[in-house]
Amino acid sequence: QVQLVESGGGLMQAGGSLRLSCAASARTPAIYTTAWFRQAPGSEREFVASIRRSGGMTYYADSVKGRFTISRDNAKNTAYLQMNSLKPEDTALYYCAASPNSYYRGISTDQYAYWGQGTQVTVSS
Repeated sequence: QVQLVESGGGLMQAGGSLRLSCAASARTPAIYTTAWFRQAPGSEREFVASIRRSGGMTYYADSVKGRFTISRDNAKNTAYLQMNSLKPEDTALYYCAASPNSYYRGISTDQYAYWGQGTQVTVSS
């Protein structure tokens, strides 16, 4: 069973930066696609960004493109989400997700078998 633990959330003013981390448990099968999703109160969980283990190819939602960067350190079994130029509309509970499958985009929640517990990001105006 894969366990994912997110950290790095918090309260930030608009225009600021935060970096989220997602650490996978040591004894995990190969994880090929890692992604970040977010969910604001009263809204559905939405895709933010994904990254493939092979080649490090990334894909972003239009709403965060140019502001957020997803990366991963395979040796540490950890993925990151660097969030710059934060906006109040980025406020949400951010979830890390992982799959043993390789997806080009990986934008659907159904594609991921493993989820973290979420970390709250709040951006004030």
